[in-house]
Amino acid sequence: MNFERLNPMTNQVASSASAMTVPEAVAVAARATEGFNRWCNLGPNARRAILMHAATALESRKDAFVAAMMAETGSTAGWALFNLGLAAGMVREAAALTTQIGGEIIPSDKPGCMAMAVREPVGVVLGIAPWNAPIILAVRAIAVPLACGNAVILKASETCPRTHSLVIEAFADAGFPEGVVNVVTNAPQDAAAVVGALIDHPGVKRVNFTGSTAVGRIVAKRAAEQLKPCLLELGGKAPLIVLDDANLDEAVKAAAFGAFMNQGQICMSTERIIVVDAVANAFKRSFAAKAQSLATGDPREGKAPLGCVVDRKAVKHINELIDDAVAHGAKLLAGGKSEGVLMPATVLAEVDSTMRIYREESFGPVVAVINARDEADAVRLANDSQYGLSAAVFTRDTARGLRVARQIRSGMCHVNGPTVHDEPQMPFGGVGASGYGRFGGKAGIDEFTELRWITVETEPGRYPF
Repeated sequence: MNFERLNPMTNQVASSASAMTVPEAVAVAARATEGFNRWCNLGPNARRAILMHAATALESRKDAFVAAMMAETGSTAGWALFNLGLAAGMVREAAALTTQIGGEIIPSDKPGCMAMAVREPVGVVLGIAPWNAPIILAVRAIAVPLACGNAVILKASETCPRTHSLVIEAFADAGFPEGVVNVVTNAPQDAAAVVGALIDHPGVKRVNFTGSTAVGRIVAKRAAEQLKPCLLELGGKAPLIVLDDANLDEAVKAAAFGAFMNQGQICMSTERIIVVDAVANAFKRSFAAKAQSLATGDPREGKAPLGCVVDRKAVKHINELIDDAVAHGAKLLAGGKSEGVLMPATVLAEVDSTMRIYREESFGPVVAVINARDEADAVRLANDSQYGLSAAVFTRDTARGLRVARQIRSGMCHVNGPTVHDEPQMPFGGVGASGYGRFGGKAGIDEFTELRWITVETEPGRYPF
């Protein structure tokens, strides 16, 4: 039995995928458990070679990925190609990590005892990936776990099952042993049961989830019942601070990119621009003009920087945030509500804590501009959020920027750069309602291996009895 995903632009069928049942998902987990036994004993260079083949296999499917992402999520071709490029880089970075899964010799007080800390693969890793950056986030869920010697199950998003299945097809072509790389697709109404069964399976030893904070809490609770560690990358409400000595031209460019790239449907998207009073008017004039210059158009035509929002449910949510803000005194500087999935770049100024958009993640092409009295007030406003994923601060004084960055509660902060920034080798993750744990580079090794203490006695034992 299959389920269908509709194209948000045309409302026609974009893809069809297997609506797996709980028993079918459990069978996949059983295969993955067997696959782990085949994969974990391969040497690091053998794993590296196969991962390098996987990166090439991903790139060879460029046209198929672009077509799938445009059809399933309404993304632009440019966003799809960016996804593919970064994802291939993530796989190559993972391949480089296979020989960096090290340990250490720890001095022991016991005569003749050699003590070692050793990192070993854990078993099967369940990765649950969302639709908004589908190639990047699917690859991130499985690449480093594979490098560490684990088998993986990718739980595909119901919004982009074809895109996520293409990722697994590419990995399958790379030559992984049978059962090492797996995918589960399910109808939306079956998601809770299928994910629950996968988390509960005894072969699954780690879970990573990227998505909303609300669902992340559910995943974390289910995993906690099984005493299984989780890595959670959840919602965001990224602040970008503009201080009184900032280069406003650079701040405007970075803020526009961070707020409107992929229609604001990125976990790191700039949701709050916090501007000190001294430069607020000048910044708002320039930023509003920049937003007004950004066209929105049919992503299939490729003529506009902004494409479509993922579905009408998202449009309804964003429209409600705009209505609420304006009703409470916000000023609409650019854009506005939309009746369809093509939404304009929207800027709301004079936003304060009485408005929903001050705290709620919009996940769309709308950004709130908030005035701050001074640097200290800007930091206070930036930290006035349950979320803590990405942040940015603009100032011509690097030391000042670093000082402010250290005061912001977030997993990542960029001085004179946009809130949207990702590289395969960097520790990626948040704090608070944005989750815990880190993807990327050596930090990922810690998440997807077990640290064991092993000793070797080199002298005869001496015991009290």
